[in-house]
Amino acid sequence: MTNNDVLRRVRYALRINDKAMLEVFKLGGFELTLEELAPILSKPEVEGFKSCSNQHLVEFLNGLIIYKRGVQKNAPVREEETLPNNKNINNYILRKLRIALNFKSEDMIDAFKTGGVEMSESELSAIFRRPDHKNYREAGDKYVRVFISGITELFRGEK
Repeated sequence: MTNNDVLRRVRYALRINDKAMLEVFKLGGFELTLEELAPILSKPEVEGFKSCSNQHLVEFLNGLIIYKRGVQKNAPVREEETLPNNKNINNYILRKLRIALNFKSEDMIDAFKTGGVEMSESELSAIFRRPDHKNYREAGDKYVRVFISGITELFRGEK
C-alpha cells in the first residue's frame, strides 16, 4: 500500500475535504496549495501523479493528530522525530491513526474486526512495541488496509 493510498483512504474515511487536507498538512508543518495537493491525491495512472514521500506522510499524520485533538498545552519539548523506514511504516501509520482518533485498544480491535480481521490484545500490543523489543511485530499492508476499511465503515457506515 503506497503513502498516496493511505492519504486517499484516510481522507475518505474521515470525510476530510480539500480545504481541510491543506489545513492538516499545514498543522503538520508542510504548506501546500490546492494545485500541489491534487497530484498527491490522484491515482498513479492519472497524468501529473506525484508520489507522497514518507516525510510528507509523517507531516500529514502529525497534522491529523493536531487537527482531530487540538494542540497539546504544556507539552514537553520532543526530540526531532525519526522518519519511519519502509519496513516499519505500517506500524507508524497505525500508531499515529490510533493517537489521532483517540482510540483505545478495544476501539482498535473493533476497527480491525469491522474491517474483517480478528485481532487479539496481545497481537495489537506487539504492533505498537518498539522495533527492538523481542515481541515486536511488523504490520503488513493488509493491517493498514483492513484498519482503514474498518474505520471507514465505523465513521461512514460503508465499506
